[in-house]
Order: sequence, then C-alpha cells, then structure tokens
Amino acid sequence: MTVTVMCDGRQTLSTARAAQELELRTGEFELATQLGEVRTVPAEPDRRPGSAGPPARRRVPAEEIARLQAEPGFPESLRARVRAVTTNEAAALMGIGPGRALRLTRAGCVGPVRFYVNRFGAVVWLYLAAEIAEFAEREPELLRGNTPAAMRVMLTSGQDWRARQWRSRRVAQLMGRAEDPWESAAVIAAVLPPEELASVAEDPLERDLLRRLRPVLASMITATPAARQAFERTLTAEEFDEVLWYRVNLSRSLETARREDPGRVRPGRPSSRGACQENSPVWTSEARNLLPRR
Repeated sequence: MTVTVMCDGRQTLSTARAAQELELRTGEFELATQLGEVRTVPAEPDRRPGSAGPPARRRVPAEEIARLQAEPGFPESLRARVRAVTTNEAAALMGIGPGRALRLTRAGCVGPVRFYVNRFGAVVWLYLAAEIAEFAEREPELLRGNTPAAMRVMLTSGQDWRARQWRSRRVAQLMGRAEDPWESAAVIAAVLPPEELASVAEDPLERDLLRRLRPVLASMITATPAARQAFERTLTAEEFDEVLWYRVNLSRSLETARREDPGRVRPGRPSSRGACQENSPVWTSEARNLLPRR
C-alpha cells in the first residue's frame, strides 16, 4: 500500500516511494527530478522570521505520479527521457569514434547532466542520450571531416567546458527551486571558492547563513582521498571568467536578499520582502544563459 503525507492540502509521497511507483532506479529518479521530468514540492517549508535551516526535503505529489503513470509507453518513455550515457556510449550513438566524441564534449558542444568519480580520482561524465541524438541531428558537419579551427585552438590550449557546463546546469536547476532570495544566493555561493565567497559576502553572519542554506549540488559514493579531491574540484568554479560571473550574480542576489528579507540574517530587523520585485535577478532554466558564451 502506498503511504502518502499531506503537504499544503495535497497527498505526497517520499522520493524513495515515488521512485518505486515510477519504476526508476535511484540515479534515474534523482536525474528526473533535477531535469523537471518529475515535479517535487518542499516537504515542510519553514517561512518563520529568522528561520535559517537547510532547504526542506522534497516530496512528490500523488497527482504527479498518476500523470506520469498515465503517459503512453510508461515506464519506458520516462526512462528514455532520463537515460544518461558515457562518452563512449555517446560516441556510439553519434556513429563516431570515442576520441572525437571526447573533443566535442570538451569543447562544450553537449553539456553533461551527471558525473561520478571513480576510485582513482577520475571524473566520469554522463550525458543525456536525447541531447546527444539532438546534437548529432543538428550539427552533422561536426561529426565528420576536420575539426573547426576555433575548436582546435580551444582544445590545444587545454580548455575543457564539461565541468563548468555541469555547474551551470545544476545552478539553474536549483535556482528554479529556491523559495526565497537567501536560498537563491546560497545556490550561487555553493559553486564559489571560499575566498571568493568571503570577498563578496563580507558579513560573517551572511556567510554563515549561506553555508546553512547550501543546497546539495551532487552526491558522492566513492570516498577515497583522490576521489574526494576530484569531487570537490568539480563542484567549484575555477576559471577567471566563470568565477567573475558567479561573483557578479551573487552580489546582485545578496542585494535583493538584504532588501527583501533583512530579518533572515538579523532577526528583529523589519523585512521589506515583496518590494522591488522588478529588480530581482532573473534566472532561467537554461544553463547556457548562466555563463558567458565563448
């Protein structure tokens, strides 16, 4: 029997139970929620003045389960939309060699949706099979013949856009889920190096709040020292232009949070939340809009 819990007057399921109902493995379900294929809601939203705990756990509305189960071809159709493939598998889908597929992904032609770190500390990137197929259909000239000169220069110089594209996509996903301006700021802060965060959020109380609100960017299973170091590096922006982009957006988000909800950091101060909404930074669900293009 399916156990449900009422949230805001609606029946909801735990994520574990929802995954069972949708016949998805844990990784598939996690990706489905990140991509918006499975809609979730906060389990116990806390909007009390001065509240500063981590974002609430998510649950899945019962009607969302029913909607997906009623889709033609369920569950295979849902699984196909969240199917993630390695670089070698992507190469096979595009009908090219693994080396060329690696160059295309390093150049940012297709952004990864997930990653894991093996016990040797190597990052293994995963891509949506549907996005790989769409790219191959849209850009057939990049699959054959000589690599474009600009791309060759980029790759020769050692550039690799995979990590920054994953961070961009993940930030966009979490920004779309943020419930208030401080949570929005915490999402951006999560990908900045500590010293960069401290230089933007100079107030120790604000930094403490951002740390407590920090969302989970990715989960890690392997815990060898080499894997842990590689995992942390992948979560953190490194290149100058990427760091600068997040610094600018964090500064704007903090200005909005301070103006709309100053009591979150210092309880007792009056809150002007809801005012000046037109000045709030706008974030879209498209990862490409979060970073400057080449």
